[in-house]
Amino acid sequence: MEIKFERNERNHQAFDLYEGGEKKGEMEVGIHNNLLTVYHTEVFAGGEGKGWAKLMLDAMLAHARENNLKVVPLCPYVLAQFKRHPELYEDVWQRE
Repeated sequence: MEIKFERNERNHQAFDLYEGGEKKGEMEVGIHNNLLTVYHTEVFAGGEGKGWAKLMLDAMLAHARENNLKVVPLCPYVLAQFKRHPELYEDVWQRE
């Protein structure tokens, strides 16, 4: 499993998840000033239930923390994780 921070085919920034060189999922984000906005997380067909969305979440969080960014979780998956475990994300969660 490898996660790369790159621009996707729609020229959006994303944390892309690869297995064996094949793209298996993506987390679309935008970075402006000190905010990292998460728009969408998707695990492609066949990858559901393998914890891959969590791997992308962890990579995004590491990037945010390393770069002193606050996270705006517009993506339903990321927002659900933030609400479920606020103590894990309090340091990066931009509320409102």
